[in-house]
Amino acid sequence: MDADVIVVGAGLAGLVAARELTARGRKVALVDQEGPANLGGQAYWSFGGLFLVDTPEQRRLGVRDSFELAWSDWQGSARFDRLDDEDVWAVRWARAYVEFAAGEKRAWLGSRGVRLTPVVGWAERGELRADGHGNSVPRFHIAWGTGTGVVAPFVDDAHRAAAGGLLRFFHRYRVDELVLQDGVVTGVRGAVLADDPAPRGVATNRDPVGEFELTAQAVVLATGGIGANHEMVRRFWPERMGAAPREMITGVPAYVDGRMLDISADAGVRLVNRDRMWHYTEGIRNWDPVWPRHAIRILPGPSPMWFDALGRRLPDPYLPGYDTLGTLKYLRTTEDIAPYDHSWFVLTRRIIEKEFALSGSEQNPDLTRGDRAAVLRERLLKRGAPEPVAAFLRHGEDFVVAASLDDLVRKMNALTDEPLLDAAALHRQIEARDLQVANAFSKDAQVQGIRNARRYLGDRLVRVAAPHRILDPAAGPLVGVKLHVLTRKTLGGVQTDLDARALGLDGRPIGGLYAAGEVAGFGGGGAHGYSALEGTFLGGCLFTGRVAGRAAADATA
Repeated sequence: MDADVIVVGAGLAGLVAARELTARGRKVALVDQEGPANLGGQAYWSFGGLFLVDTPEQRRLGVRDSFELAWSDWQGSARFDRLDDEDVWAVRWARAYVEFAAGEKRAWLGSRGVRLTPVVGWAERGELRADGHGNSVPRFHIAWGTGTGVVAPFVDDAHRAAAGGLLRFFHRYRVDELVLQDGVVTGVRGAVLADDPAPRGVATNRDPVGEFELTAQAVVLATGGIGANHEMVRRFWPERMGAAPREMITGVPAYVDGRMLDISADAGVRLVNRDRMWHYTEGIRNWDPVWPRHAIRILPGPSPMWFDALGRRLPDPYLPGYDTLGTLKYLRTTEDIAPYDHSWFVLTRRIIEKEFALSGSEQNPDLTRGDRAAVLRERLLKRGAPEPVAAFLRHGEDFVVAASLDDLVRKMNALTDEPLLDAAALHRQIEARDLQVANAFSKDAQVQGIRNARRYLGDRLVRVAAPHRILDPAAGPLVGVKLHVLTRKTLGGVQTDLDARALGLDGRPIGGLYAAGEVAGFGGGGAHGYSALEGTFLGGCLFTGRVAGRAAADATA
């Protein structure tokens, strides 16, 4: 045999699985269709947000959290309704993950060298119901180094294992087939791809220059999701979400292609919940793209006003930072706006300076460098927007700036095929909202939400601007942002038991086959259910990779 265990996919889940295997003395073949520049995969590009429960960081900021509250939030978001079939393992993985997040996750990450910033964010505030989607309290812990800081320790582990003879990299090896003998997976076959010197994230060639076959006692699939494969996104787009947009932009590199899902299905692996996926409605086109249709997600604070393509304010709970998939469903199923693929933020300079965060390690250079002084300077002391946000204001094709609302609407209309927005109609809606900020109480749900958010110290310090009139000249100029649907995550996939063993069509484990990360729906084929609590994707890779690596190590003892 070529190794004890073959790990397919050198992203975060694969690296964690490889670390658990080599720490137990197993020899690993780490196979990936990309070159060494892309070690760490999609996680490298992430903001580094981690879902954690009842942490010292939360307690220092006055947040009272608990496993019970987090599990209630998870169930309200997941809405598991296939418990006798596709969700039977997913719900067990979900509970195990929340127990991990409320238990040893923080200490385990610390033992690997991952450190957390002191401010806990509040992403996906929810649909305004105690038993509905969203986080009841801030749980979004950002790692120093962002995604690179989470990935780096496991990359280092892999290199040390390779130097010690326990791991061998197979870069530019594309797996096209699982090898089975008598119903047991014994290896993988595929094509060796031509070398490609492209930098990290840039699309590489798919030119085969040879073939290969590797054998082992077990195979761990950690090949990621479907976010860059728009054909596959459309194929499984759920009817409940209306029609897929005609045009979407892409939040992940081109290698996030979902190929291994269909390859697994061809080998008799059971795939479940493929109609569940996670895309964002706050996507903007990257003015400095790395991969095709490169998109950046805005992580908005609660203050921008959100309008549909026809210039009507979105109703609650479809507010910035509240309910991503609920907003997507609203935009795609409301009959007169469904033909359009965009919506709009209207906000002020004061809001954008305090509230706009951009997802991605490269969009947060101060955090990615781990530069504490720069973070303090950029995010607390500096007047004006952080430089990455300012760069989008200068160069971004989806941003317009104007001193008056009439001029702003004229510029917004210039970004669409036909002028859909009426300045007078926007003025009436904005003025009605502005009248609500004169008092500390309000009947406007968004204004209530802004004031509620600022009761949390972390939001008041770095995240949420003081309530003010949008049309106040002192808060200007005005900013309009054209928003697109950004493809990102797969919530379904390979069904696995709690040992990460891939299941066959009969619901029984397939010998020698494990799955981790996004290809497994982050555990069980769909641990998030229909909706996810933010900060759970990196954590899902960490948790499932750890379980798969340990289980495969035990099975190959």
